[in-house]
Amino acid sequence: MDLIEKIYKAGVVGCGGAGFPTHIKLNCKVEYLIINGAECEPLLRTDRYIMKNKAIEIIKAVEAVGKVVEAQQCIIVLKKTYHEEIKSLETAIKELNSQVQLHQLDNFYPAGDEQIIVCEVTGRTVPPAGIPLDVGSVVSNTATMLCIYEAIQDKSFTHKYLTVTGEVKTPVVLYVPVGITFEECLNKAGGALGEDYKIISGGPLMGSIINKNQAKTTYVTKTTSGIIVIPEDNHLALQSEVSVQHMLNRAKSACIQCSYCTELCPRNLIGHPLKPHKIMRKLAYNNISEMLDDEDVKQALICCECGVCEIFACPMGLMPRKVNAFIKQEYAKSGIRYDKEQGEYLARDTREYRKIPSKRMAARSGLLKYYDYKIDTLVRLETNRVEIQLKQHIGAPAQPIVGVGDIVEEGQLIAGCERDKMGANLHASISGKVIMVSDKIVIERQ
Repeated sequence: MDLIEKIYKAGVVGCGGAGFPTHIKLNCKVEYLIINGAECEPLLRTDRYIMKNKAIEIIKAVEAVGKVVEAQQCIIVLKKTYHEEIKSLETAIKELNSQVQLHQLDNFYPAGDEQIIVCEVTGRTVPPAGIPLDVGSVVSNTATMLCIYEAIQDKSFTHKYLTVTGEVKTPVVLYVPVGITFEECLNKAGGALGEDYKIISGGPLMGSIINKNQAKTTYVTKTTSGIIVIPEDNHLALQSEVSVQHMLNRAKSACIQCSYCTELCPRNLIGHPLKPHKIMRKLAYNNISEMLDDEDVKQALICCECGVCEIFACPMGLMPRKVNAFIKQEYAKSGIRYDKEQGEYLARDTREYRKIPSKRMAARSGLLKYYDYKIDTLVRLETNRVEIQLKQHIGAPAQPIVGVGDIVEEGQLIAGCERDKMGANLHASISGKVIMVSDKIVIERQ
């Protein structure tokens, strides 16, 4: 069985983003295979734990994938400040006599953005609305490489490594079955330190915020990278409650058109024609339905929603990212997509001087007190009940192949997707009895 088939059968998807099916992504030939170990978001420690403790497995997986995509260079990208992780990977490379290289970045945000990493490693800019393949590259992250290594050993993707941190008693990296509740994960970290808090699913800057009561009904998926507890009065929590209309009203009265949001925009700095300050001005005075054909407004479709504009750049406390996300939704409703532009794009000369240090982003987000936590502990957590969502990756949902009352074993295929379709297989993350099949499959341990 070839590697792509093993990856497909194991149900591997990208662990660091939207969950792109890995057997689809790696069905290509490239010049650069780039492994993202930068762990872009402040506070997350999952990839760092994996690089430090699973270096041999990662290097073996990178070599195997490199052969499949016929990469001329296989490069793991991580930050210069990851001293222990660098040492561990260098030791593994030497032990295996591997040709895999390390590329060390400065500690800036968003270093782990896929298109930023491509620019850093290759000097090439991915065209607006394009993908790394357009410039001879494919990007995957370290957690995905570990899943690929396990797929080579015929192990299905059933468990996740994730960080639980922030306002919790004991910040920790957990190894949990897909489908476990956030509440169980929080309890394993000693629980929240206060009574009034909110929870970020994912990284603090690009993750989604939920209320504490939702922890009982929010479940770990293949793409869950972190669970972060923040006080209810934290800057990020308060921002999440501001409506788009209120934000536009504030923009009308407060936006001074300083253009800092544009000048510090990471995508603009790699050469994309994205100008958030123009979008803010036009939307403040016009209805979105009247502006769908406006070329400046349409640039919102290439925003990566990293949050630099609203967390760091804007002196007036406005929220261009939230406005761009709203615009994207309106374009989606209208079926309008951004046409990929052809031609060569070049990073701006000022880019090197406008990279935002990660620690300063954490400080601006009200998260500085958690930034320097050293999290080395891995805790394995099991459960008696899982809810496995059929759609927990980009593309089509998996189709159930089990029914209520069926007894399944951990690792057993429970929902499938054809290999040439944009989707991924799902497997039971615990052994037990299927008690529900709908848009999710619920399994209880017997």
